[in-house]
Amino acid sequence: QVQLVESGGGLVQAGDSLRLSCAASGRTFSTYAMGWFRQAPGKEREFVAAISRSGSRTYYPDSVKGRFTISRDNAKDTVYLQMNSLKFEDTAVYYCAAKWQATATVLRYKYEYDYWGQGTQVTVSS
Repeated sequence: QVQLVESGGGLVQAGDSLRLSCAASGRTFSTYAMGWFRQAPGKEREFVAAISRSGSRTYYPDSVKGRFTISRDNAKDTVYLQMNSLKFEDTAVYYCAAKWQATATVLRYKYEYDYWGQGTQVTVSS
């Protein structure tokens, strides 16, 4: 069992930056692939970023590529999402997710993940 707790959300203006954190507990963090997803009201949960267990591989959809950066600190059992040049359409609840992996794999689909945090709200005013 892995417990995930997100933090760092808030209200910002368009063009601002924000860094989300996701603290994990319960298992060896370095054996888990991690991801960030978001869900806006009335919309499905969508993929935002993924990172392999060691941090050597990352993946982003076109909607955030070049603006968002996922990273992890395995010594602190924490994954981060640095969000720059925020847009109104980035407004959503952001969730982190975890999946045990034997290899350096990045996972892009929500059905691939086993554990989820409770989410943190990010609101971008235009």
